[in-house]
Amino acid sequence: MIQRGIASFGLDYGKCPPWLFERMVKLGREMMYVLVAEYGPDEFIKRIADPAWFQSLGTVLAFDWNASGLTTILTAALKEAIRGHEADFGIVIAGGKGKTSLKTPDEIQAWGERLALPVKQTHNLIYNSKMSAKVDSALVQDGFQLYHHAFFFSRGGAWAVVQQGMNAEKQSARRYHWYSEDVNDLVSDPHSGISSPVTLKTVLDLSAAKSDKTREISTELTHAGYATLMKDITLLRKYSSRLSQMAKIQIGGDGRASQQLTLLNLESIEFTTHPVVFEDFGRSKYLEKILAKVTDEKPQSYEKLLATEGVGAKTVRALALVGEIIYGATPSYEDPARYSFAHGGKDATPYPVDRKTYDETIAMLGRAVRKTRLPLADKQKALNRLNDASANTNTLL
Repeated sequence: MIQRGIASFGLDYGKCPPWLFERMVKLGREMMYVLVAEYGPDEFIKRIADPAWFQSLGTVLAFDWNASGLTTILTAALKEAIRGHEADFGIVIAGGKGKTSLKTPDEIQAWGERLALPVKQTHNLIYNSKMSAKVDSALVQDGFQLYHHAFFFSRGGAWAVVQQGMNAEKQSARRYHWYSEDVNDLVSDPHSGISSPVTLKTVLDLSAAKSDKTREISTELTHAGYATLMKDITLLRKYSSRLSQMAKIQIGGDGRASQQLTLLNLESIEFTTHPVVFEDFGRSKYLEKILAKVTDEKPQSYEKLLATEGVGAKTVRALALVGEIIYGATPSYEDPARYSFAHGGKDATPYPVDRKTYDETIAMLGRAVRKTRLPLADKQKALNRLNDASANTNTLL
């Protein structure tokens, strides 16, 4: 069972030196040979989707334990390690950092043809890659901008996504993990884990199960027609303007506002600190164009709505706020990255350390290191790094 949770790392602007990358590629190739031979390609894909296992593998391959660069460098090293031998491993790694991430669909298509995968399977892989990126950029509105997207898949159909976003203001990075067998619904609780150094007080998470009603109403709004939806948007704009005024009211010495504004009559709902205060719902021709498009197409599900070209964070946020303010459907504002570490904490916060799972992670990687064809000295160095990572993790916990 993969543990959902987070592992801590900060934003790293440094570059991996060539000599280190070469060593990571060499050891990564040996590790993958052993892991795939012993557990199979599908199990390797499953483990990649585990934040702690992924972090531990990067540590074994000699990268820093708490650096955001571990994600991008580890992915690149593994991709290079199997280059030209993808068919032998039964595993393909597509995408990567920056502009390379944009080539992911083309890489999946090319490998689908090279491995003679059914056309439908290849199309599904491409679709899942695109949707995972859309979900984490549009539905999980946490302030982390995606800059890395890697898609791992096996010939047997298992797939995993490892993508990362950065928040320059907070000097931190956040990594999102997906695993095919964990995804029952691409737009509802699809993650196998989210790795982040901090949890935020407020995150509009439209991918949470708690946002089911919001997603339902957002879809219904697109069926109501453009004129009806724009009436609601106009009302939202007026409300946003009023809340902005309220935010600027001077507070008197008694702690109460010096004036009162008459807001919409919303039963049992308090919005004085609602995020819409900071939203600009002034006339946006692009937003109105997208809303016209979706009301014309009338998508049959929220997933199809999100998959519509042009629909992004602004569109789904507008629909969500209309749903909440006018129709009373409150989405989740909880940060989906909830835990201090994927295996728990030593003080039992938020839950006791799952020592069995943690020990299995260390043991699996340790066995793989010992079975590699590396010189004894190199094996010992890798085992030492794994032990150090274990000690550092206990300290962090």
